[in-house]
Amino acid sequence: MEARRAAGMLIRRDTAVGNWTAAPSPDPNTAPSTHPLNPVQRGPPYGTTTAVVGGVPTIATDVPISAVLLALFLASAAAHMTILQLNKRRGLKFLFSGMLFALCVLRSAALSMRMAWAAHPYTANVAIAAGILTQTGSVLVFVINLILTSRLVRGWQPALGWHPATRLAARLLIAGVVASLLMVIAVTVQSFFTLDTGIRAADRTVQLVAGMYMAVLAFLPLPILLLAGRVLPRTQRIEKFGAGRWRSKVRLLIFTSALATVGATFRVATGFAPRPLSSPAWYHSRACYYCFNYVTDLLISAAFLLSRFDKRFIVPNGAKGPGDYAKGRPSPKQSHNFGQALTSDEEIHLDSPGLASDTIIWPFTSETLSVSWQPQILPELP
Repeated sequence: MEARRAAGMLIRRDTAVGNWTAAPSPDPNTAPSTHPLNPVQRGPPYGTTTAVVGGVPTIATDVPISAVLLALFLASAAAHMTILQLNKRRGLKFLFSGMLFALCVLRSAALSMRMAWAAHPYTANVAIAAGILTQTGSVLVFVINLILTSRLVRGWQPALGWHPATRLAARLLIAGVVASLLMVIAVTVQSFFTLDTGIRAADRTVQLVAGMYMAVLAFLPLPILLLAGRVLPRTQRIEKFGAGRWRSKVRLLIFTSALATVGATFRVATGFAPRPLSSPAWYHSRACYYCFNYVTDLLISAAFLLSRFDKRFIVPNGAKGPGDYAKGRPSPKQSHNFGQALTSDEEIHLDSPGLASDTIIWPFTSETLSVSWQPQILPELP
């Protein structure tokens, strides 16, 4: 009798395909279906009675898709690492390129694990590893977007952006990401190896809360940008930094934050809408699995890479307060060396106070040139 009751409760979280949330406990009178993780349902880890996003991978379908995405992520990782090393040789610190390199490596590892799972569908440890790795990449995007957003806020609203309370709030949000990720990994592993309904319920709660926290964090840059750029009044000119137009920086963060929000929202929403194993919904398809877990991150990585965000968001080392960002804007010589052109209305100022009308002055330098010269203006970044 006890064995039959235990068999009726056999269930595990659908982490193997990348969801944050556990499926609810099935009807105690319903025996679980056979599952590749544990086809005979004996001993941990335990199979699932609910549909999972992406399903169990197969060699014919999942390996080719994963191989293509793997190649793209490896190429993106190589590009970010190249930029990181080039900037390092020039004495420029931009660690976000290294974080995106780590994102691409984690995504590559997750795809490799999924291909291994397709080749060994009855190996539980591979499936568990594939599910955990699927979750560990996107959090880096959330952190990058949040920090870059704080830099724009400091440019728009220096007093607010540099306020100690604002800086503390940003650090607490990032600390929450780390804590949530560690808790999710812990309860995920635990949920594979227990039949206790109370423990599984607690695990599910942790997974749901962490998933919602990640979705909110992914979305957070959008209202912050709106509030700092459009709602709050400005008492001074924008304190610009880096290269390129200010509006291009804003649009880039809006794009990446929107994509990150779509992926995070999908992952947590699927946990609130479980379906029986025999009746999966449209959001359990392989297309949804790859698009919302991998394609979104690949597009974000490509957007940062192609826009050369390392030039757009670079700020002076040791910046600690209002005015520090503007001190580090590139001179014309630096713009020539690194391809960091300012917008045309910032490159030259004609008829400036205290200068003759036939004089051109380059900003942030003491050099003046006669207008009879024909200096070549570098093309601006879009």
